[in-house]
Amino acid sequence: MKHKKISLVLVMAFLLIFQVKAIDPKTVKPVKNIILMVSDGTSLSNLSLARWLQYYQDPSKPKLFLDPYLCGTVRTNCSDGPIGDSAPTTSCYVTGHASRAGYVSSYPPDQGEANIDPIDGTKAYGPMATLLEAAKQVYGKSTGFVVTCEFPHATPADVSAHYYNRGAYNFISEQQVHNQLDVVIGGGNNYLSRDQEAYLKEHGYTVLRNDLAGMRSCKNNKMWALYNTASMDYEIDRDPAKEPELAEGVKLALEKLSKNSKGFFLLVEGSKVDWATHANDPATVGPEVLAFDRAVGAAIDFAKKDGNTVVIALADHCTGGMSIGKYGLSNYSKRTKAELFQPILNFKMSIDALGKRLNAEPYEKLREVFKECEGVDLTDEEVELIVNSKGYKSSPIPVELRKGQEDKPLYSPSFSGLLAKILNNHCCLGWASGGHTGDDVFLACYHPKGQIPVGMNTNVEIAHYMQALFGMYGKMDAFSDRIFTHHDVAFKGYDFKVIEPEEKNGFYKLVVNNPSNGKTMTIQAHSNIAQMSGSDNRKLELPSVMPYVDRTKKFYVPSDIAKYLK
Repeated sequence: MKHKKISLVLVMAFLLIFQVKAIDPKTVKPVKNIILMVSDGTSLSNLSLARWLQYYQDPSKPKLFLDPYLCGTVRTNCSDGPIGDSAPTTSCYVTGHASRAGYVSSYPPDQGEANIDPIDGTKAYGPMATLLEAAKQVYGKSTGFVVTCEFPHATPADVSAHYYNRGAYNFISEQQVHNQLDVVIGGGNNYLSRDQEAYLKEHGYTVLRNDLAGMRSCKNNKMWALYNTASMDYEIDRDPAKEPELAEGVKLALEKLSKNSKGFFLLVEGSKVDWATHANDPATVGPEVLAFDRAVGAAIDFAKKDGNTVVIALADHCTGGMSIGKYGLSNYSKRTKAELFQPILNFKMSIDALGKRLNAEPYEKLREVFKECEGVDLTDEEVELIVNSKGYKSSPIPVELRKGQEDKPLYSPSFSGLLAKILNNHCCLGWASGGHTGDDVFLACYHPKGQIPVGMNTNVEIAHYMQALFGMYGKMDAFSDRIFTHHDVAFKGYDFKVIEPEEKNGFYKLVVNNPSNGKTMTIQAHSNIAQMSGSDNRKLELPSVMPYVDRTKKFYVPSDIAKYLK
């Protein structure tokens, strides 16, 4: 017995030592490739729901692909608030610094006592270099992302652009194009301008719009493939003849990126789990998580065969506060799998798609369509709420005569919100919020040598782990300072002028002149291009994009850029 106790103590001591070393970035050995997989807005409850739905439909599949690699949780947060936002949380993963809500890989302002980590106020609003940029510029690796949202949306923007306003899609998309990502697969045809498409094609890219067959047959390792005007469809609504599933996009991206002998960095996002949970849509959550999980399976299959790839799967924050079980659910512990999960599986389309369908059909088919699409027999009260909703275009009641229903438990001022409440009234899911929540998120990791972070890590600690995987731990801030220097510092001693755009949301320009030799440099904000004129007429294409931030009135340029004026 004594020997057994000693052995147990030794085992526990070993585990504790291993855990400390596993999360200590100084001990992490670099690898060739990183696949960072973010399931946006996904809670542990969302994983549980997806797992149960899968198991209920197929008892031979009791676990998710990511389950064997679950190793802990992550506390994610904004720089000045515990509840995270997509922009600053994934920014933190790839820069090593938390930031404010809405900021895309940009340094936060000092908020005094609200700061969660120390903040250097002199860097406020300026760009922070990302691990993707370091991978490409320091090591010559290939880079890309596969997402289901529009490509300038917060998470893909986090790895490839910089701005304090995540909604500035014109600035963000310009940076993404000029950051010369090798592979982009996602939504957002409306956000790639014809000029940007022309730039990509001039630089050897194949650009595909709503062309699934073209994407599948594309032999070019430099490719942009975009679908829909904005985001891609929810998985439950996706037409497989028109849009790829996330796992297929991941396989295609890996095939292309892995051609680079120096390695790659790939971001994968299950973008619309967050959208589903914001909408409290019980139909879409499970399919979105399962689609992300199949992508995780594809990534891990690649990593195991490759032997030099780390896969990190996690969320950026939680959304919606979903629970399996809700207030008022009687005999909850005696509810069967069928009672809990079959009603959800009866829902055949997202709330967005349902709303469009109902508005396209005459009122006389309301109950019929609801039964067909969602397996729900509407109650008289639910019908009354629908016909009085101002968003229901097929209502027999004129808009001005529709009655307010604020006293009804299922009332919602929006049509989609009302449909969500009705569907949830017919299943066993509960919701705490339509916004983000402050829960810790899941962490799963595959490392060929088993060197993974375990237990609870902060988003900054995960960033440090990934930096160490590429040999960049302790070097990212210096790299950032080198590629993003204030223009008045980089061009000290030269004549320079910032020129405002003539049109709203246009691009600022920086004109720099060396009077001693007549050389002039013109930089358009958010591009990587410096146009030379005067005694030196040529176009320079620099490794880094050069953002302009109106709040600081600064361009951010490489520290050594003035050498081209000498």
